[in-house]
Amino acid sequence: MLPRRTLADLGLLLVALIWGLTFVMVQDAVHAYPVFAFLSARFTLALIGLLPIVWWRRHHLRLHRQTVPLGRQLAAGMLIGLFLFAGYGLQTAGLLYTTPAKAGFITGLSVVIVPVLGVLLAGERPGMRVVWGVGLAAVGLGLLSLSGIDLAAGVNPGDVLVLGCAFSFAAHIFVISRFAPRMNALILTIVQIATVAVLAAITSRLFEPGVSWPPTGQPLFAAAFTGLLATALAFGLQTTAQRFTTATHTALIFAMEPVFAAGASFVLIGEVLLPVQMFGSALILAGMLVAELGPLRKPRRA
Repeated sequence: MLPRRTLADLGLLLVALIWGLTFVMVQDAVHAYPVFAFLSARFTLALIGLLPIVWWRRHHLRLHRQTVPLGRQLAAGMLIGLFLFAGYGLQTAGLLYTTPAKAGFITGLSVVIVPVLGVLLAGERPGMRVVWGVGLAAVGLGLLSLSGIDLAAGVNPGDVLVLGCAFSFAAHIFVISRFAPRMNALILTIVQIATVAVLAAITSRLFEPGVSWPPTGQPLFAAAFTGLLATALAFGLQTTAQRFTTATHTALIFAMEPVFAAGASFVLIGEVLLPVQMFGSALILAGMLVAELGPLRKPRRA
């Protein structure tokens, strides 16, 4: 039997693979169907997919509620869901204006942002590796996003939206690491998914009037695939795995997501990055690895 830490790592790697495969699919879907209506369908289907598991585990949930107040777990799940909604809203909207491979690498910057949040919010002292990692990733982001830019048109708005998504996902990982070890993973998973489904439905109702729901054709297939695999399964695995590992270790494994995204984009739609963009992507990946493989804190003198 493999140790829990190893099983957690394998689960998180599977999550990164699933997420990396969805960029092209989501881009195609949101060009045919409004962004927040798509997110509403995706997370509603994910919620439906989780209901049988909740029913099956209902006795365990009652027992766990006795040790951790249910209200506190619901509040934690809604806070996690708020960051998740911001992340997916910005990422999905960004895919209207940028390419799947670029979106994958920019989203991957959340790996570098996680230790920075640890410094700012948890008082962790950064080592030089974190500083170097952030610097490499920042230069890589510039090369990836600004190469070949039309100065008259300005910065690609899709890249800016996806950069905001990276900050939101970093906050999502950071907050989960604070709550998951003490609370029930299934409760946190289903509450955060329900929160996104409700917020996306409200946003779609306000800003996307006249949308036919549910979607049909390719958007429906994309919503079902991303809802059941990339949402219900993926976030269930992530929330469970983060009970046995740290936020920074999780972020390190998620550094593989943009690699999977670039590979899927090349295979499915033939997207090839320019040489300078490939160099920028390599710098982002190097920055992730440098930041995460080094110590988060400077050693203190006795």
